Amino acid sequence: MTDTAPRPTLEAVAERAGVSRATVSRVVNGAHGVRDALADRVRRAVEELGYVPNQAARSLVTRRHDAVAVVAAEPETRVFADPYFAQQLRGISKELTAHDNQLVLLLTEGREDHARVGRYLAGGHVDGALVFSLHLDDPLPGLVRGAGVPTVFGGRPGWDDGRDGVVYVDSDNRGGARAAVRHLAGLGRTRIAHITGPLDQTSAADRLAGFRDVRADADAGLVARGDFTSGGGERAMRELLDRSPDLDAVFAANDLTAAGALRVLRERGRRVPDDVAVVGFDDMLPVAEETDPPLTTVRQDIEGMGRLMARLLLRGLDRGTAAEPTDGASAGAPSGVILPTTLVRRASA
Repeated sequence: MTDTAPRPTLEAVAERAGVSRATVSRVVNGAHGVRDALADRVRRAVEELGYVPNQAARSLVTRRHDAVAVVAAEPETRVFADPYFAQQLRGISKELTAHDNQLVLLLTEGREDHARVGRYLAGGHVDGALVFSLHLDDPLPGLVRGAGVPTVFGGRPGWDDGRDGVVYVDSDNRGGARAAVRHLAGLGRTRIAHITGPLDQTSAADRLAGFRDVRADADAGLVARGDFTSGGGERAMRELLDRSPDLDAVFAANDLTAAGALRVLRERGRRVPDDVAVVGFDDMLPVAEETDPPLTTVRQDIEGMGRLMARLLLRGLDRGTAAEPTDGASAGAPSGVILPTTLVRRASA
């Protein structure tokens, strides 16, 4: 068994810096009221000795755990397979790391997991929560509210339970969808189909609404339901071709869906974009640039959304609130930040 050196103590730092233990405690815990010269001496002593603050003791002083729960309302097989989640988690992680906070990832595979997540949040382990990929019947919003932790949601809320001050970050899903369909119409396409995402999520519902804003006269046979996966895109594309073989364009609800649609079009002998033009949504580079042909798509700043969610939560924690309401938001109303989208033209349309 290898002997290990004892960890340096607060007293050792105080002795090295030539200050009191209380002064060291204030500097280490980020409290104010210590002269700059003394604080610099303490920080040098901390670095020289390799002192690591005791998190439990620090929490008693600061009332903060420096940890944030990130709750994805999806099974782990979806979260770890879909590059959308990787980009959003990367943005969250970068922002939390920059502020010396830990990310605690919580996934929900089934109803029993919802109860587990609720108990964990209520147990005082984290300072706040970032919750995304919610479905309309999801119990998570109620569980988070019951836990009493400050929360920022990813995506426009699709529920109404009378809560005050719901804070969220989203992209302009409806406007982005309109831009995609207008682009297809501007290319002279007249039989434009849409493969939706899961319509119990507001992002998919908003993209369908944007499609209908431009193609209000589209017949029902030109809309097929997908699930934001490439397999769902394949199934929906086959359904559309069987129902409407004369279609000449497809707006897919996300890039994975579009990738699946492109595979089926190739199988059926349809040339893209000559016979059928295709536009996706997300601009996930591992997907959009590697499809055949490369995918025209609507870009949303997925990583930036994650960073902004974390930034709003941390700012609210510093101020003792969940986050900042947007200008003009009424008391008790959802307070949202909607990020813009842009159309990125590539070979598929």
